[in-house]
Amino acid sequence: MKSLFKNSLLLAAVLIPLQAMATQPDTLSKLPLTLNQVWERAATYSKAVQIKQIHLDGSTEQIKNAKAERLPEFNVEGEYARITNMPVYDNGLFKTPTQFEVLHSTYTVGADAYFNLYNGGKTNIEIDARKTESKIAAEQKKLTVSEIKLRAAAYYLDMQRSIIFRDLLLKDIAAQEKQLLQIKALKTNGVVLKSDVLRAELKLSKQKLSLVQLNNDLTIANQKLNILIGLPDEQRILPTQNSMLDSLSLKSNQDYLADAGSNAYQVKISEQETELRRLQLKNVRANVSPKIGLFGMYKYSYPQIFLYPYSPYIYGIGMGGIKASFSISSFYHNYHKAKVAKLEYESQEVEHAETQDNVRQQVNEAYLRFNEALNRVEVSKTNIVQAVENRRIVSNTYFNQTSLITDLLDADTQLLQTRFDLAAAQIAAQLQYFQLQNVTGNL
Repeated sequence: MKSLFKNSLLLAAVLIPLQAMATQPDTLSKLPLTLNQVWERAATYSKAVQIKQIHLDGSTEQIKNAKAERLPEFNVEGEYARITNMPVYDNGLFKTPTQFEVLHSTYTVGADAYFNLYNGGKTNIEIDARKTESKIAAEQKKLTVSEIKLRAAAYYLDMQRSIIFRDLLLKDIAAQEKQLLQIKALKTNGVVLKSDVLRAELKLSKQKLSLVQLNNDLTIANQKLNILIGLPDEQRILPTQNSMLDSLSLKSNQDYLADAGSNAYQVKISEQETELRRLQLKNVRANVSPKIGLFGMYKYSYPQIFLYPYSPYIYGIGMGGIKASFSISSFYHNYHKAKVAKLEYESQEVEHAETQDNVRQQVNEAYLRFNEALNRVEVSKTNIVQAVENRRIVSNTYFNQTSLITDLLDADTQLLQTRFDLAAAQIAAQLQYFQLQNVTGNL
């Protein structure tokens, strides 16, 4: 008994300063935010979303770059060279040659152009491929925004749960303190044992320790949410969104599956990746195609050594026409490339089917978990009614000396736990609903 008393005094001595520190007034101003406001900030300030936006901007530039390939090619060139004398070995390589004087300096300035008319459609295929990549980047950004909103909702609801738990615990601590005074009065009158007082004090000390933990949980969730939505770490957030369970409309599982089939971001990304593989196969097959284009060139040179007799004057010459080429070796060089591209396309088709299966499974699981969470809410409400009645009965029997202190403390614990369970079930149901919206592409 003495050991139990000493332990209770030591625990109280440690917890009283902690409880005072945890419940002291918050000197920082709190920023009230609804969940929609949190989502708006998360979509703007989340670094993950910003990275996806940069990728999307880059894919847009890639489209412009691919379209620029349709424009004609222009080149300019200039050349200056020194030319040696020209020995002519008219009596053999080992005899003294005859030296012919030449003009030792040459200059050339010119320009040429090429405009592609046909290359197997590779330019258009490249443009379509870049557009497909841009669509993939856009869907990946939407997927990231949806996941960030789900994470923000988790932090936001975690804060709400901690606040609800803290309020319930503060009320319970106040009730336990009043009850402790009643038990001490019974002890003074010799009605109960000293151990009853010690047990009640220990329970109260544990409640105060739990209060410290709840405040820490709230601070941690607050900082996580601040980082996600671009606020300073020390900014205190006040969640103002009430429970949305009553306003939620639950559709059938088939309706959610239909939504996922047309809206799920993973499915859309997989569709575009399959299309990209198809374009890559088409591009490889286009290698076995003729290339046709217009060309033109003009240049000035000095001296004139292009035609005989040579002349020490500047001359200009140009040409233009149509150019066609076809690589015979492409028939055997491209064969295996086309086989590889076809296999990659077929593999992507299988991956797309697997993605559809995974999304369908995720929707079904989220739907069942959401209904399970709603059932847990209803059960928790019933449990509270039963726990309140049980606590009333045990309280009456204890103070009438027909039950033990352990029965009373257990009844108190059960009542508080059922209230915790209800709050946790409501929070979990809301989060599970957001998860269902996320997998169907509607968050």
